[in-house]
Amino acid sequence: MNSLLETAALLVTAAGLLSALAALAGTRRPRLALRVLLDFLTAAGLLRLSHDPAWDGILLVAALVAVRKIAVFGMVPSALPPPAGRERGPGAGPAPGPNRSVR
Repeated sequence: MNSLLETAALLVTAAGLLSALAALAGTRRPRLALRVLLDFLTAAGLLRLSHDPAWDGILLVAALVAVRKIAVFGMVPSALPPPAGRERGPGAGPAPGPNRSVR
């Protein structure tokens, strides 16, 4: 069973690399490719952890999940509103009021 889980983890890692390259080639979006790669690496880490649940394996998976969360958080556009006076961009004209329609 040990060899089977190690082989499965290795195959998942290889599939993650290939999938990330395919996502990058197909979409030209490095952020998406990185997310795909990190998801596959997380799966491979969990497979390795199921083989031998020692503390070093647990710490490795926890670090991988933390890196994944930080990387994904850095990729998401900010949920904060733009600064006052810049809601519509430069040169956009006056903001539509209650009686004006947006064209």
